Amino acid sequence: MSKIESVKFKDFSRNAKILIFTNIIYAFVLPVIDIFVASYIMRNSNDPAKVMFYQLAIYTGIPITFYLNGFLLNRFDVKKLFSLGMILSGVSMVFMMSLKEINYYGLVGAGLIMGMSFGLYWANRDYLVLSTTKDKTRNFYYGLETFFYTIIASIVPLIIGWYLIKGNGSTDEGINTGYRVVTGVVFIITIIASIVFHFGNYDKPKSEKFLYFKFHKLWNKMMQLALLKGLAQGFIVTAPAMLMMKFFASEGALGTAQSIGAILAAFVMLILGKISKPKHRLTIFSVGLVLFFLGSFINGLLFNSVGVIIFMFLLLMARPLLDIAYFPIQLKVIDLLSKIENRNEFSYILNHEFGLFVGRFLGAGTFLALAFYINADIALRYALLIIGVLQLISIIIAKQLLKQQNKLENENL
Repeated sequence: MSKIESVKFKDFSRNAKILIFTNIIYAFVLPVIDIFVASYIMRNSNDPAKVMFYQLAIYTGIPITFYLNGFLLNRFDVKKLFSLGMILSGVSMVFMMSLKEINYYGLVGAGLIMGMSFGLYWANRDYLVLSTTKDKTRNFYYGLETFFYTIIASIVPLIIGWYLIKGNGSTDEGINTGYRVVTGVVFIITIIASIVFHFGNYDKPKSEKFLYFKFHKLWNKMMQLALLKGLAQGFIVTAPAMLMMKFFASEGALGTAQSIGAILAAFVMLILGKISKPKHRLTIFSVGLVLFFLGSFINGLLFNSVGVIIFMFLLLMARPLLDIAYFPIQLKVIDLLSKIENRNEFSYILNHEFGLFVGRFLGAGTFLALAFYINADIALRYALLIIGVLQLISIIIAKQLLKQQNKLENENL
């Protein structure tokens, strides 16, 4: 790291640094979960609807586990729950690879386990970031984390994609054997990440009520953003794999496409994390949304290999831009309202997840409705465009939210 980066990195507490290192290690698992589980289902079923069904099972498991996590935090150390979340992602993949046939029962089982993994991981990760960072350091925190995520996301798909194609022959059985080897490596990485994380010391949230149904009007605005974010998540995680496997039918091409533009995006995120301030979050957020819309528009217009490559490139830029802006906005609102309403921070994290779930369900449901009632190609072509257009509403909502937040903050100084 350069001198200026090192100074900023020293601003983080020891616990925040360990959390960053843990998430960097676990980042080697995320591209496999996001991309290659979907491509495995596509290869062995050739049915995009089954990919989305699996995704819906995941999205069902997440909010349920978020809710259960609130009770578990009263009885278990946050480190154990966070570690379990990482390890369960490996368990889910092992379960998927053990299925003799990709049927809906198996997809529900694997999806719910992965949903439990995400629920434990993200519920506790959000709390850990909130408790170990300050608002002024969060742009850099997410910029630094996103830099490593994106670099890793540019390398891992390339290596795995070509390993699956070149290292195991061209037969389906040979490639499926490669998937099982990758799953074994994933499981080992989750254990290593868990061990590293246990070097930190983290306080769990207070044992207080965490389930509320009425919130401040500022939080209601945050929930509108969460619903729209979930709308994109409901489809965007598996869309690249489905599109690439349709037009290229190769894990090698899929891995290469994921790598194109990823390194550029990583350095953009690192620079933005270093130089941007809280006042820049709306601009960064808006640029990310516009890039996502452009990508979905071009994919819908062309719907061919060129359109998919352009979409993938724009998506690689849009996703980290949205994350580096959205998460600090969310955490700042929780910081502010938890003091004003005198509530446990986890109550907001839990409620936020239910907002995401509604959006994810609608997003995935849009795809499935188009796939079942028209056909899968129409769904792949136009569901993204519909969601891309709706996402632009987030710019207006985010602007209103930040204005209300600043006013409320000034009133409570």
